[in-house]
Amino acid sequence: MADRRRTPVNDRVAAAHLSDVPEGLQPVEGTAARIGVPVADLLRAPDGPRDRQLVYGEPVTVYEDRDGWSFLQAAKDGYAGYVPSSAVTAPFEATHWVSAPATHAYTADDFKSPESHALSHGSRVQVLGGAGRFLETTLGFIPARHLSALGAHASDPAAVAGLFLGTPYLWGGNSCFGIDCSGLVQAALLACGIPCPGDSDMQEAELGEAVSSDSYQRGDLLFWKGHVALVRGADTLIHANAHHMAVAAEPIAAAIARIEAQGDGPVTAHKRLL
Repeated sequence: MADRRRTPVNDRVAAAHLSDVPEGLQPVEGTAARIGVPVADLLRAPDGPRDRQLVYGEPVTVYEDRDGWSFLQAAKDGYAGYVPSSAVTAPFEATHWVSAPATHAYTADDFKSPESHALSHGSRVQVLGGAGRFLETTLGFIPARHLSALGAHASDPAAVAGLFLGTPYLWGGNSCFGIDCSGLVQAALLACGIPCPGDSDMQEAELGEAVSSDSYQRGDLLFWKGHVALVRGADTLIHANAHHMAVAAEPIAAAIARIEAQGDGPVTAHKRLL
């Protein structure tokens, strides 16, 4: 059975590219769009629970607009779900991404000017011009040092994850305003140009190669049932977790013992990215 999280099908429509469109559903080609708000919850159903989040400028394909909700699929990982139609905007040519933990767009190229938007790491924007300390975008003026050109990737997932230290834990979160364990890993890997699915069970199944030894290397992934962490060094990991209710670094051995003691079981996989 296809994983509903990455299958753009609801009770009325199905993506036309699917090999087997269920009988009675309308095949739809979909329309390219982008997220037009700082953060949008990707819901399992209209007014349903949050599965993941999308940040400003992320490309999506919209398959249905109905009663104020857009049923869509995210380009970054194929996750499908619902966001308010007001959170979706027409496609635009993104040129840069926010590589700082967070940033503001200002109404002028002056840090004392009023801010107009707050943007999370990973947001995509269109730069119109500018030089020096600020670049002019369609949202306003953003500090140049907070932006990287699309295609310019970071090189160290553990360092990217470190940008989120202290970020509040949020189930299903994908932004600097709140993030969960799989959201942190995804943000870190995507920033480095490494494809990454959205949930920890998918990440465990699809990322890297299993490592049998207890010799940890920076960038390794440790998995538990329903949880994932990134290794920072020989004896330290970083993860978004409900114990600290934040992104935190802690000794690997202590984390393993604590997680098992609280009833969440042992490490299920130790994976090394290629």
